[in-house]
Amino acid sequence: MHQPDDPAEAPHATRIPADISRPDRLLGPFTARQTTILATAAAALYGGWWAARSFMTPLAYAALVIPIAGAVAAFALGHREGIGLDRFLAAALTHARTPKRRVHAPEGVPPLPNIVPSRWAKAAGPPPAAMRMPHNGITADGVLDLGGEGKAAVATCSTVNFELRSVSEQQGLTAAFSRWLNSLTGPTQLLVRCHRINLGPLADALQYKAAALPHPALEQAARAHADFLADLAVGDNLLGRQILLVAREEATAHGMRWSTGEGRALQRLDEAARALAPAEITITRLDGPQSAALVSAACNPDTPTLPAGNSEGGLA
Repeated sequence: MHQPDDPAEAPHATRIPADISRPDRLLGPFTARQTTILATAAAALYGGWWAARSFMTPLAYAALVIPIAGAVAAFALGHREGIGLDRFLAAALTHARTPKRRVHAPEGVPPLPNIVPSRWAKAAGPPPAAMRMPHNGITADGVLDLGGEGKAAVATCSTVNFELRSVSEQQGLTAAFSRWLNSLTGPTQLLVRCHRINLGPLADALQYKAAALPHPALEQAARAHADFLADLAVGDNLLGRQILLVAREEATAHGMRWSTGEGRALQRLDEAARALAPAEITITRLDGPQSAALVSAACNPDTPTLPAGNSEGGLA
């Protein structure tokens, strides 16, 4: 194998912490959930053989239960989308039974008036259901109250153009990011969301301020750029990317103050800002109105948002 002459060109290995949320193995490679499902199925199959042994041969019973045992094993050991197949099927069943049309109606969805013909109501499909948000409110500091799940604070993250850096710079950025991963003490999520960008206000601002520029060439360039942005906005297919950092603090024990979890969630965002500064990632904490606007945009993702210029367009 060819060995690089320059040590800076050598590959850099970074130790990433294990997934602390992964279930522990209880019996060999099986988790407690898998062990329970397999043990219950084995006991049921053995009980069936004990009841049917007087009139059924072992070979006939084995041929009967092999498909059942295979289905149970796939159900207990299979994975889909990173979760167990049993939990995936339970989530799919819950999704199928959940109303697909929801509206903001804290007082409940009123029924249709009696003057509406029944055939019209039937053609309109099932009525919408009231939306129940997963949080109980947002504080002035932008902390979401998740009830029994604790508190969550949200911040935006800038990006880093990783490919244009030298090997040594890439090693430094990766090492700084890995140090932050190893320092995590609670549930943390990095969320990358795409949203539509509305360039209309930006183009209008350029047209409005172009006349105040000190040179006619600058004014002409500003108006040309405003026209370019207006042409881009006509297509209505501009997508922006936003990277969010969510720090969640577990629910406080009984008798502790409510603000304990809130302050800890905000503190973890501050710790992340200090830890990710060497990786050239800027953490900007969202306040109450900004967090409310983010939740509203998540509920209505087709709503265009103003362009944000706090990223370099690379990978974080």
